[in-house]
Amino acid sequence: MNRQWHIGIIGYGWAAGAHIRAINSLPNAQVTGVYSSRRLDSMELSARHGSDILYYAELDALLNDPTIHVVSICTGHADHPRQAIAAAEAGKHLIIEKPIGLTLEDCRAVARTVVRAGVRACVCFECRFSNQFMTTKTALDQGLLGELHYGEVDYYHGIGPWYGQYRWNIHKAGGGSSLLTAGCHALDGLLHFLGEDVQEVQTYATRSRHPDFARYEYPTTTVTLLKFRSGRVGKVASVVDCLQPYYFHVHLVGSAGSLLDDRFYSAPLLGTPPSAWGRLPMKLLDSGDVADHPYARQFAAFLAALERGEEMPETSLRQALRTHEVIFAADRSAAEGRPVRLDEIQAG
Repeated sequence: MNRQWHIGIIGYGWAAGAHIRAINSLPNAQVTGVYSSRRLDSMELSARHGSDILYYAELDALLNDPTIHVVSICTGHADHPRQAIAAAEAGKHLIIEKPIGLTLEDCRAVARTVVRAGVRACVCFECRFSNQFMTTKTALDQGLLGELHYGEVDYYHGIGPWYGQYRWNIHKAGGGSSLLTAGCHALDGLLHFLGEDVQEVQTYATRSRHPDFARYEYPTTTVTLLKFRSGRVGKVASVVDCLQPYYFHVHLVGSAGSLLDDRFYSAPLLGTPPSAWGRLPMKLLDSGDVADHPYARQFAAFLAALERGEEMPETSLRQALRTHEVIFAADRSAAEGRPVRLDEIQAG
């Protein structure tokens, strides 16, 4: 690690604080600038985060600062495409909070600009860097479950008025959909485990009758069934209107065993017939609080890829765009009440 990366933050809200902590924890990176539409004080920012941080009142001022190499976009969902395009055109590498955008057209515009500008980007599907997902993927790669044919990854997180993002998340122009605003982590996880070769999706949508969730402008619970070209099938539930503790459910079924969250059965290891679950040593994803998310591992991997001049192996913009294509196909399926093939989305 020969280079010290100076990183600018666009937007100073809940996610930004987690990004700053993660970046400043790395030996080769430091946040040196923050742009926010809300007036901030550079001395107060520096004192709060333990590093010299300059406040920029104008986005262009931050993007035109030649000492900043990377920008992290932590604003509202609808602002991501415009700001990502401006940053790429300014020659900055990008960290983009999910989602990339609220329309597929916007997401593709970001991707085209990144390629044209010759910069690189990662998208915050940071759950791939969680202990749970990394341990699960290692078990799969070691063949403990054999060849997978079914998987379900479900996201349960009640985003009500007790939660900070509720005030803007209830609006379609803010949250977008249940999958776009939160359940995308589960869908991305399913693609991580089963593959990206989705052929067709069918999505059903419903919503809670609880008054706290009645203010949402879009269905707050969706269930998506996925058919893969490989013959695999999968399911993703995205439930942001539940009254329960946060729960990230993973169940994978293969020719040699199954995995259920942190439990597993593997015929090659334990013999047959199955009679008891084994346990994998992992920390389960158990919080929607961004302070608990594994940003540091993701950002370290991104910076390492930048130093190599390569696309990062996980959560690259290319991978994230594929996840978004499946999300938009699922949302179209729910809206139109029919199965949607991915080639319909890709041809659009």
